[in-house]
Amino acid sequence: MKLQGLSRGNLAVALALALATGAAAAQVPSDEALRAEARPGLKRMMDGDLEGAMGIFREIQKADAQSPLGYLLEADAVWWRIYYSTANLVDPDVFAATDLPTTQYDGHFDDLLNVALNKCHARIRANQDVARSYLYQGMAYALRARLTGLRDQDLPTARAGKKMRTALLKAVELDPSLTDAYLGLGIYNYFVDTLSAIVKLLRWFIGLPGGSRMEGLRQMELAAQKGDLTPAEAKFYLAKDYSRPAERQFDRSIRLFQELERDYPNSPFWPMMIASLHCRMGHTEPCETGYRSVLERTAHPKNDADQALHRSARHALQHRHPDENIE
Repeated sequence: MKLQGLSRGNLAVALALALATGAAAAQVPSDEALRAEARPGLKRMMDGDLEGAMGIFREIQKADAQSPLGYLLEADAVWWRIYYSTANLVDPDVFAATDLPTTQYDGHFDDLLNVALNKCHARIRANQDVARSYLYQGMAYALRARLTGLRDQDLPTARAGKKMRTALLKAVELDPSLTDAYLGLGIYNYFVDTLSAIVKLLRWFIGLPGGSRMEGLRQMELAAQKGDLTPAEAKFYLAKDYSRPAERQFDRSIRLFQELERDYPNSPFWPMMIASLHCRMGHTEPCETGYRSVLERTAHPKNDADQALHRSARHALQHRHPDENIE
């Protein structure tokens, strides 16, 4: 007997396939569920456990291979690895530029960003979660700008920053609740307004839109207070910005770093930043105590970050006490 052109056997197979397809689709977690899974990874990342963080972010990639989120966040963790490996970890100023043109981690960083961007483009073309896809696209371009900015490469940083700005503005236009977008927008506004000599040239060369220093600080504060994935990194950038010569709000900077130290107590990076600010303010005792505490905490390093911080603390103390054998 036939039923609408199918035998009973073929109908059973078709139903089984449909049920299997539906079950597979149901198993793909929502973006909200993926973000919930990501938060412990972000905590580990800011606590200095980059390997642990990347392990969580790779599980997100497995949970939904079509989502850009896991690739984006793993790229963020790789950026921190590059930062610890190459940046000036003593100076709390934002522009911790390095002389190294590349590191062994660059290739993986670029691959992760390219995958994340491709998945964002695919979702936007498919009209799938468009606002959040623009958010993740903008965050990917922000990471690219952060790496070239770390290396003091003005033109690539400006080009990536322009793309970041366009994507993040589109995200908040479509969904004003996406407060994570304000970290990237705030960084853009702040630096475009405070790097006037460079910006004048770049505005002419690539049509770089203008910015506002005060609006940038306000937007970063918003991301720090109300962001979903970005509050810790927003505090990191705010603390650095408030320590810059344009602001000189050292007490405010120290408070933000102290909040990060409280929330992520396993990372010696935050006390390193606090000690550096005390040194800049001429507070000799907390400066010296802070550096020596970091040196002691990292004497038996557990990871790459500890090794880099140990070298930096020793270098800082040796600079202050050239006749002392700092070990």
